[in-house]
Amino acid sequence: MLIGAFLVASPSVAFAQAAAQGTPAPSLNDPAITPFELQRLFDSWALLQAQEFLKLGDDQFAKFLPRFKMLQDVRRQALQQRTRVLNDLRKLVNDNQPDDQIKNALKQLQDIDDRAAAETRKAYDGVDQVLDLRQQAKFRIFEEQMERRKLELVTRARQANRANNPNRQR
Repeated sequence: MLIGAFLVASPSVAFAQAAAQGTPAPSLNDPAITPFELQRLFDSWALLQAQEFLKLGDDQFAKFLPRFKMLQDVRRQALQQRTRVLNDLRKLVNDNQPDDQIKNALKQLQDIDDRAAAETRKAYDGVDQVLDLRQQAKFRIFEEQMERRKLELVTRARQANRANNPNRQR
């Protein structure tokens, strides 16, 4: 019931339902899908895969769900903030801006990294609270597998994009 409520509330309902029925990971070949939508699709798919991989019962999954989503959100927000500051830093360096502006951008980057590390650790602690020791270990393995899968999907999408747009500069 909880899974159904999550899937109905999720913006990626069709994908999550397909994933629940055993279809493969999200397809990146749809040119209409935005990177944000793609990330949401992948996150929904990963959540369903986590339940199966960790063998979470319904009660445990109900506790795991918000904590896993929090971990995903913490990472996503940190990456967005870091990317924004790196883009600013790139612009400062390319435009030969004063050293004090570059120094401030580097300080912002360090602050983001420090805050992200603390928030990620806190999010992991929350996830670990609902998992037993073996599930915690399996969760770390699962995360590495999901990251590898995401990289494979991105690589395939880029290759498909190049094949579909042969005149486009790389």
